[in-house]
Amino acid sequence: MAKLTIAEMQARAAVEKPAPGMPVIKVGMSTCGMAAGAEAVFATLGQEVQARGLDARVARTGCAGMCSMEPLVEVKLPGEPAVMYGGVTADFARQIVAACAENKPLPTEFRVPSIGQLARVSGEPVGTGSEPKQYRIVMRNCGVIDPEEIDEYMDRGGYQALTKVLGSMTPEDVIEELKAAGLRGRGGAGFPAWLKWKLTRDSEGEEHTIVCNGDEGDPGAYMDRSVLEGDPHAVLEGMIIGGYVIGAKQGYFYIRAEYPLAIQRIEKALRQARAAGLLGNNILGTDYSFNVEVRLGAGAFVCGEETALIASLEGKRGTPTPRPPYPSVKGLWGQPTMINNVESLANLSQIIVHGSEWFSKIGLGKSAGTKVFAVTGKVKHAGLVEIPMGVTLREVVEGICGGSATSVPIKAVQTGGPSGGLIPAAALDTPITYEDLIKLGSFMGSGGMIVMDETDDIVELSKFYLNFCVDESCGKCAPCRIGGTQMLRVLDKIADGNGTEADIATIKRLANAMQKASLCGLGQGAPNPVLSALRYFEPEFRDRLVSVKN
Repeated sequence: MAKLTIAEMQARAAVEKPAPGMPVIKVGMSTCGMAAGAEAVFATLGQEVQARGLDARVARTGCAGMCSMEPLVEVKLPGEPAVMYGGVTADFARQIVAACAENKPLPTEFRVPSIGQLARVSGEPVGTGSEPKQYRIVMRNCGVIDPEEIDEYMDRGGYQALTKVLGSMTPEDVIEELKAAGLRGRGGAGFPAWLKWKLTRDSEGEEHTIVCNGDEGDPGAYMDRSVLEGDPHAVLEGMIIGGYVIGAKQGYFYIRAEYPLAIQRIEKALRQARAAGLLGNNILGTDYSFNVEVRLGAGAFVCGEETALIASLEGKRGTPTPRPPYPSVKGLWGQPTMINNVESLANLSQIIVHGSEWFSKIGLGKSAGTKVFAVTGKVKHAGLVEIPMGVTLREVVEGICGGSATSVPIKAVQTGGPSGGLIPAAALDTPITYEDLIKLGSFMGSGGMIVMDETDDIVELSKFYLNFCVDESCGKCAPCRIGGTQMLRVLDKIADGNGTEADIATIKRLANAMQKASLCGLGQGAPNPVLSALRYFEPEFRDRLVSVKN
């Protein structure tokens, strides 16, 4: 592809894209689909199309969100609505191609709701009731485009936000647009995005840097991985715009080494963007130059914390440092550094294209926009959902995800990862907002949501999450290193039936010390699952005490 200019990008946007005049068969080729056998299905479809001489296209897509139904195949015949199939085998793939080749009706077996039936898409108005609860901004292209083809991203408006920013907006204009939109960081803390961008831009330094934090480590969470795999250019576009705003010449993707497919697709996206003049020197013919490199994380959970991530990028051991100074003032190699989560960056282009007013009207109160959740555990339809803020936990767990997979009543939902909290079934009508989840003793986190039923042991669950945090502690500060280990020993004692009333008091005292004195969010948040379990399920702990047993 020849290098593009702003004028050529504007002209491209004005050209209407004709619908394909042939059958298009798409296969979900994200990690979830490939783990379920999508590669064999993809190969079979290609072989059958070639063998029959059928004028059809077989393409890959990213994760459509229906992970429990993989392998997923979507068939779009000219002039007809798309049909989605779940649990597709190689044999069934042959039936699909045969129906297309012989002009017969498509098979009715294995049909599942299409993406269009499940969710509204970015740019569409938010409805008031009968429409699907999901609203896709971050996942607007996941399961729709081939993530390895830049043209498909651009055909759906990709890089038009960058074109608008470089052609007609100052960095201050972009910051004001973010402020009016109300976008908050999707990595967990919910810090106003515009303020982080402004602080970094205003900080003095020879080199400003932007980092995309793709070091997703919460048990059961895979939102960022799926976005990187399914729509890498959306994240890259947000990163380039962020670099322009803060005056950066260099950016970094920091991605877990355990995400090989995400790394492969981001690296390919970088090559394609450079070839198109969207990355590198004189982007789109302007005087703005910006480059991006990929760095791999070694699987340390603590490196999701900003200062530990920076240490890792510098080639040091990934341990946190006290704040202030914050990375926006003194970050990578001592220079102002802006660190954004994958999901935060994926939102950006849509805010620029559709406007801050559009985005701010989605959601509830100070929690604007949508949030992607990886819903796992005891639900019928595990997978990724993207919902407007303010949708209730019940609407996600029972409505979108089908409720209990075991026919046993749901007992609790855990949000916020291993530092989050357990929310009892009685509170499922709570709206999903930053503020409402904190009131329940949990928080938004990066977007993991694990569902438990009445057969799950709350004491053992508390031990599991605390044990994870103890294992992942960097050991730098005593409150986390010692406090977590001591609390785990007390929990073991209670779980074994040897605990006393004094042990419950000890847990609360240790938790208080860890929350107040730990250096980073790992130690500060490690007690949360235990404290929330005691808040809502304390009788289950007391039933294990020696005094009760005897």
